[in-house]
Formats: sequence, C-alpha cells, structure tokens
Amino acid sequence: MLIKPKKSLGQNFLIDKNILKKIANTVSIYKNKEILEIGAGTGNLTHYLVKKNPKKIFVVEKDIDLSLLLSEKFKDKITIINKDILKISENLISKEKLIVFGNLPYNISTEILSKWIISINNKFWFSKLILMFQKEVADRIISKINTSNYGRLSILSNWKLDIKKIMNISPNSFFPKPKIESTLLIFSPKNNFFKIKNPKNLEMITRIFFSQRRKMINKPLSQIFQNPYQIAKKFNINLNLRPQNLSHDTYYKITKEYENLRC
Repeated sequence: MLIKPKKSLGQNFLIDKNILKKIANTVSIYKNKEILEIGAGTGNLTHYLVKKNPKKIFVVEKDIDLSLLLSEKFKDKITIINKDILKISENLISKEKLIVFGNLPYNISTEILSKWIISINNKFWFSKLILMFQKEVADRIISKINTSNYGRLSILSNWKLDIKKIMNISPNSFFPKPKIESTLLIFSPKNNFFKIKNPKNLEMITRIFFSQRRKMINKPLSQIFQNPYQIAKKFNINLNLRPQNLSHDTYYKITKEYENLRC
C-alpha cells in the first residue's frame, strides 16, 4: 500500500534508521513492560519497538489508511487505536504504567503535552514519555529562568515532570523533509510536585504574566490580587522584575495563594 503523507495531519515520517534505533534504545524496555506509541505513521519506529519484545504495544493512529497499513504490517504484534489522541482517556488504555513514544504532529504537540500534564492527579499513567517536538517548542519546554524562551510552557511542563534533552534531529531524517529541526525529549514523573487544586488557575496566572512579559510584574500581580504588595512581601518578590525573572516554584506559590484567597 503506497501512503502519501497528509499535510492536514502534520505527517512527517521519520525514516533515518540510526535515529530510529537510538529512540527505541532511549529507555530500557523489558518483557513485562507495555508501550504506547503516538502517531506510528508507517511503522518505522514500531518495527524497532516490536523487536524489543515488550509485553504489549498499543498504537494510536488517527489516519485510517495508516491504521490499515500498520494492521497489515504487524498483525497481532500491536493493538491499534484508530482515534484522535486528543480525544482519548490515556489512563483507560491499560492498568499498567506505559512507556510512551511519540513523534507528535507539530501543530498539536503542545496541546497534547498540556492535556497530559493537566489530567494527572496523584497517579501517573506513564513511567516515561519519549517525545519529539519542533526544536523551537522543545527549547521553550526546557528553557531556564532569565532566558528569552522561558515562559508558560516551561512552567507547566516542569510542574509535574523532570525533563531531559536527548538529541536534535535533522530535517533530512524525515519524509517529507520539514523546514525545521526537531528535538527528542524524555519526561519522567516527579515523586513530589507542588499541589495546585485546579491546573487552569496556573494556566490563567501564567497567561496574565506572560502576555505582558516586557512589563514589570507589579502590573500582572495587581490584576490578580487586591493587595499585590502584600503578596510580593510574602514571597520575597521584587516588583521591578519581569515575568521571565521568576522561578517555576514562585509561579506555583502564586497560584496556590490565589486559590487560598478565593476559598
């Protein structure tokens, strides 16, 4: 079956065998482990994951043509879920913690990651996430305080997850060849993370701050709190700083304080 990549679904198939092997070897895969692959495409990475002989491989592939191709190619070696990843309850796929691999469509990659982070309560449905992003997005995810890339995505991503960069991947490794580089990241659940009642509050607060990222933080603080000076004093915040000068933890504390004052 000849498959033509669909631009509407952001399909760029990874074809570099050396890169595919490296991705499959990123974490140790044992026979008692279960794997979830997001957007398997033509099954290039799936081939190397099957070779690892895990307990089970679930594959989410929205494209019906690709789902049929994967079914033909791998038979009963994989379980195919022909659905949109944004409409799936991942915690219902398996009772076990999954190792997740994903060459995420660039147009919805941050939406997928945000959905996963927000939906986690105290129990993680995965043990590792090995995900590929557009390099520019990955740079924002792993960005540090006091840098131009630092912002909402970094604060949200680092809330419940430890993140490590594995490698950059050239456009030449894909078909069709994208215009930009990609980056592979690995995410691990944090044993302890800051407890916030409603993640939407963290999203709201970081949105207020970073929509005015060039302004000093006394302005966004005064939009959120009736007495911003009291909040600044409580958390030892210099009101002359700008949003990128506040740590992840400071944003979590501000969110918690907002929630406490509203109750």
